[in-house]
Amino acid sequence: MIVVRQKPISEIVPMVTHHERVLLVGCNTCAAVALAGGEKEVETLAELLRLATSRRGSTVDFGAGVLQRQCEPEFIEQLESGHWDAILSLGCGAGVALLASQLDIPVYPALDTLFIGSAQGLASWQAECSACGKCVLGKTAGICPVTRCAKGIMNGPCGGVSDGTCELGDRDCAWVLIYDRLAELGHPDAFAETNPPKDHSVRTNSPVWDMTDTDGEQ
Repeated sequence: MIVVRQKPISEIVPMVTHHERVLLVGCNTCAAVALAGGEKEVETLAELLRLATSRRGSTVDFGAGVLQRQCEPEFIEQLESGHWDAILSLGCGAGVALLASQLDIPVYPALDTLFIGSAQGLASWQAECSACGKCVLGKTAGICPVTRCAKGIMNGPCGGVSDGTCELGDRDCAWVLIYDRLAELGHPDAFAETNPPKDHSVRTNSPVWDMTDTDGEQ
């Protein structure tokens, strides 16, 4: 899932205080699961913004609503935005972008989009994917070096690893994890294979991806 978190109130308030009517719009999929964009979070943020803006001497009418998904046009069509001067989105970056393209009023992000991750427990996720456009998980035993390595290097470990720990000190070395898992799977020799440099063009060469294109090209 796409993991998101709410921006600080101090960052959100300046976005909206110059508007008179702002609609907070949550997203009932990834953002809701991340406890950042569901109905409860939308209502809570709306109340916090009412208090914060009133203390600044501003009078802003905040509304609240939740879409099933912000990243699909058919759900955005259900949004009644005619009464509002601006939208404050509690969705991921994709949701903010699509809302902005579909509506004729300003759209602001209330959340920061962090990564694509897997659940580790209640409100806890492991970063697993950076949507690089060229997956190598089959070679790296399901551990993404682009995401899990602090430097994103494609062949490691680097010289900063110590006792299996990244030189940053806040994580295990991704390449040590990759080697250990390959060994557990009985394929330690695969670690010796050299991966080519990351081809970032496959990620950035087009802003639109048409899944009906059977050649996989734009």
